[in-house]
Order: sequence, then structure tokens, then C-alpha cells
Amino acid sequence: MNWTELVTQQINATYAATDGLMKLVKKDDLGWKPKTGKNWMSTGQLLDHLTNACGWCINAFATGNWTPPELPKKKGAKAPKTTELGMLAAESMPSVKTVAEARKKLAADKQVALDAIAKIGEPGLQNTMAAAPWDPTQKCLGKHALEMVGHLGTHKAQLFYYLKLQGKPVHTGHLWGM
Repeated sequence: MNWTELVTQQINATYAATDGLMKLVKKDDLGWKPKTGKNWMSTGQLLDHLTNACGWCINAFATGNWTPPELPKKKGAKAPKTTELGMLAAESMPSVKTVAEARKKLAADKQVALDAIAKIGEPGLQNTMAAAPWDPTQKCLGKHALEMVGHLGTHKAQLFYYLKLQGKPVHTGHLWGM
């Protein structure tokens, strides 16, 4: 198996399972977030983050353009808050308005991921070395792409547990898209 096959299989499986979990979210649940702890995304913010947690990042590795998507602007809004690591604080993250919007954006991000893999090509995935903005370690683009699928998978699992904590009847099969 080569990088192209491996990453493409992982993209297809992870996006399918993520979409299946998104289907279980109800509009009234978009504002829900865990009651304890801090810096939790709401369910709507998590759904929005899922729509750019993988494809956008793979494309950034492919193009070298790490300019983040523009945040929605609210009249009179202050600068977005960040965490101690310089990441956007949950309270400043955008939220989807509907589950249908999230699913449409997820499908578009999947296509961005697949297009980026095709653009990079097998030789590029195997031989082009790059560092991520958050980690100076040089890795081949195939490894970075696989890690971005893992990033989506981590937040997919977060959605799974959000649904469990909301009392939804989810099981391990939902987590893995079965």
C-alpha cells in the first residue's frame, strides 16, 4: 500500500463516520457543551470545527498557505480570545447554525482533502518534507496528511462523547461508522 491509498482510505472512513454522528445531532443540541471544566466548544462549534479539521489542513500542507479561514464578524465585536498556547479560545470559535450546514461543509472539506492528496501525488506524499506551523519537525507530507485525518478522528470521538453525555443512544458502531 502507498501513501495515496492509505490516506484516501482513512479519509473516506473517517469522514463517513463523522457524517453519521452529525446526523444524530438535533438543532436544539447545537448550544450544548459540558458543564464542568473550561474552554469547551459547544456542539455547534464542534460541528463547525469538524468541517475544517482535516481537508483544510492537508490543503495548507499542499499549498503552503496557512492563512486561517476568516471568522464571522459581529458588529462591535472585540478581537477573538486565545488560549495560553495561542489557539483560538472556544468562546471565540464560530458555530454552525444547522446540522445540514455542518454536513454540507464536511462534504466540501472531504473533497478538499481528496483534491489535495491528488495534487500532492504519491511522490510528493512520500518525498516532500515539511514542518507544521505548530511543530518544527520535518515529516513527509504523507505523514502530515495522515495526522490531519487523525485530528478529524479525535474531534469525531469528541462528538461521540458529546452525544453520549447528552443521553443519545450511541454505541461503538457509531464511532466507527458501522
